[in-house]
Amino acid sequence: MSVKVGKLVFWAPRILSILFVMFLAMFSLDVIEPGRSTGEIIIGLIMHNIPVFILTGLVIIAWKHELVGAVAFITVGLLYSGLTLSEAIKSEIPWYQSISWSLTIAGPALLVGILFL
Repeated sequence: MSVKVGKLVFWAPRILSILFVMFLAMFSLDVIEPGRSTGEIIIGLIMHNIPVFILTGLVIIAWKHELVGAVAFITVGLLYSGLTLSEAIKSEIPWYQSISWSLTIAGPALLVGILFL
């Protein structure tokens, strides 16, 4: 029984972090639109995937160093929440929409960070 729990605790944050990065990468596909040139699409994909590239590097490092993964993912989650809330305060975005966005993106990041602990 303890061997299964140990494996789950080891693999859960790693698998969830990969799924989280893939989830974020999916949002970059909105640059593919009719009427755009191939160059514009490639540049748009690269720009939209900068956070994905950074998080992929962090996942690779966190694979062996769990503390790095914990700090990185918790920081990413808190940073995103703070930026979203500050944008909501500056603009006409309702506060509940800001919280919804934060839970969608920052929630999984915080969960992965906690699991890496």
